[in-house]
Amino acid sequence: MLLTRRTLMQTALTLGAMHAFPGLTWAQARPLVFATFTGSWEEAHKAALVPAFRKATGNADMVLDPMLSVDQIAKVNAAKNNPPIDVMLHDPGPALQAIAQDLVEPYPVEQSAHYKDLIPEAQVPMGPAPFFQVVGITYNPETVKTPPTSWADLWKPEFKGRVGITNLNSTLGTGFMVELAKMHGGSESNIDPAFKALEALRPSLAAVAANPGQLATLFQQGQIDISPGNFNAIQILKARGVPVEFVIPKEGAIAFKTTIHVVRNSPNKELAFKLIEAALSPEVQTKLMEEPFLIVPTNTKVAIKGELAKSLAKDHAEIAQKFVFQDWAKINEQRSAWIERFNREIRV
Repeated sequence: MLLTRRTLMQTALTLGAMHAFPGLTWAQARPLVFATFTGSWEEAHKAALVPAFRKATGNADMVLDPMLSVDQIAKVNAAKNNPPIDVMLHDPGPALQAIAQDLVEPYPVEQSAHYKDLIPEAQVPMGPAPFFQVVGITYNPETVKTPPTSWADLWKPEFKGRVGITNLNSTLGTGFMVELAKMHGGSESNIDPAFKALEALRPSLAAVAANPGQLATLFQQGQIDISPGNFNAIQILKARGVPVEFVIPKEGAIAFKTTIHVVRNSPNKELAFKLIEAALSPEVQTKLMEEPFLIVPTNTKVAIKGELAKSLAKDHAEIAQKFVFQDWAKINEQRSAWIERFNREIRV
């Protein structure tokens, strides 16, 4: 067999994997499969993460397979001994599920060049957080002349028939419901007040989107004027010329810690490690912080600047002050029941 540079690199990576993950045997080679999120996340990872990974691995093969967290978990559960995914990306709720179901392995923290540089909230031994998602109020400045300042503004009569939300299958939708519950005396364990508030919002609802990407599309199509929304998804729309703005409500922006995980029994564990290292690196996080992606970095070696500093936080210390981090261990206890209730009761 001709030993090319790429063959030698992949052989070296496999030997490295056997050291980093004891018990790993030589597996049938296949491209590394990374289950990223759909929409803007796939675009961002294709632009910044994939090139960095290929540079670090001698152009190793990899595939981006965009899907929701629930689909990632279902796929791996269906083939635990030979999983079709090597690296999973999860919001906090699904991440706790994947860990509880023993679908992911501890990250080899001691071998990581970047783990120690992450902010404390991002240092998760079962899978570090390469970025945060930030949720605030999104609105069309051409139709909404007075910028909103509170979640309560969605209930203003002038927005009747023009409000969009997502269902509770999305982290955005569940997080919004929890904050809505808190505004009316509820908590992560009790969102009954949020369901009552949504009943009052029903006449204003134009759409209940399946996911944040669909919500962004509704803005693009001019079907809604105001909604909860992901900061980075909205910035990508702005870059495309869509009239849309983002504001942090006075109650605080919701922050979701998004973690990245090595799938248990993956045949590509060393490549998975290399991909996650690239995601944690200052180089990749700096690129993802820039326009049009504007993703909040977690590596303290990345200085927050530009639109992120202007709209969200000037440094990592301010993140802890301005962002609301929810208790997803409590949320997960009842989330399935809440999803069923939402799907029964909230229809447009």
